[in-house]
Amino acid sequence: MKYYLIAGEASGDLHASHLMAEIKKNDSNAEFRFFGGDLMASQGGVLVKHYRQMAFMGFIAVIKNLRTVLRNMQECKKDIKNFAPDAVILVDYPGFNMQIAKYVKTKLGIPTHYYIAPKIWAWKEYRIKSIRKYVDYMYSILPFEVDYFAGLDYKVDYVGNPTVDELAIRPYAEESFEEFTTSNSLTNKPIIALIAGSRVGEIKSSLPRMISAVEDMDEYQFVVAGAPSISPQLYNQIIGDKPVKVVYEKTYRLMQQATAALVTSGTATLETALMGVPQVVCYYMAGGKLTYKLFEKILKVKYVSLVNLIAGKEVVKELLVNYFTPENTRRELEKILQPNEREKILEGYQLMRARLGAVGAPRHAAKVICKRVGASK
Repeated sequence: MKYYLIAGEASGDLHASHLMAEIKKNDSNAEFRFFGGDLMASQGGVLVKHYRQMAFMGFIAVIKNLRTVLRNMQECKKDIKNFAPDAVILVDYPGFNMQIAKYVKTKLGIPTHYYIAPKIWAWKEYRIKSIRKYVDYMYSILPFEVDYFAGLDYKVDYVGNPTVDELAIRPYAEESFEEFTTSNSLTNKPIIALIAGSRVGEIKSSLPRMISAVEDMDEYQFVVAGAPSISPQLYNQIIGDKPVKVVYEKTYRLMQQATAALVTSGTATLETALMGVPQVVCYYMAGGKLTYKLFEKILKVKYVSLVNLIAGKEVVKELLVNYFTPENTRRELEKILQPNEREKILEGYQLMRARLGAVGAPRHAAKVICKRVGASK
């Protein structure tokens, strides 16, 4: 069978590559063509466009690059039509992918499969109308989404969470603290990980506040998880002469050795929790209290971190918008470094992990997709 996949950022490339590997196990004749990245390319098939040419996040960035966005969309539509796949698999990236779903469903009549449901429970709930019309099958990786979408009269399949799989097979899982620090020219002090996101805007707004929060905590060393797509020059400009190190493309290894972490909201909060590292979740937006009030009105959920959302209660502290100050961050960090608070957080992590379930998300999703397109062995 022929499969067309679309992933518009690094995380989608990772998740889609594992899904492709599992599809090949179910369909020995699988043929792939895709918008994605290097990890997907490693599974075979044709990489039509790299996500680096597509990753415009936020309203302003999209407007500035609107001509490129529209050109990418037209190229994608034309390529799908020419390839005539048996299934189109959309991976996260809803702004782009929902437009493709509409085209594929209405113009080509090809079944659409959405792997990693759009987070309309956080905002843009109105998208459910388009999802009902244009998405044939939705595969959720967050357990609470099943009931949420059911309440909107739409059925989704919970297949498990791919982050559980990715952590289970990660390299260096047995690496010691000494091995990690020695190979990265670090000291033997306990590590506080600074995980400030993977986009320029996130890093510029979050990392300076994180660094200010840990100033003069001399008994620890502070290590930034360097994003692969970010120039070292940006980190150097922000860090200056502060005693902060950066390690690149070693986020899981860093998390594994950290005593605690400051984490920008996103999948990293879930990864940090699955690693068993106490964390403070930090997310900044300009505009102060006014932005926070708007944030509260727009959000459809009580929390923003996946940890708290999955657990259904506050497991980790969230410092959002104007509450993300160096002073507040320092206070919350010092709390989670205390044994009692640490133990409380780890208990919450256990609840979250139980709700996520065991490994096997890409395997389960691939099995269902292949069955639906008639390619199961």
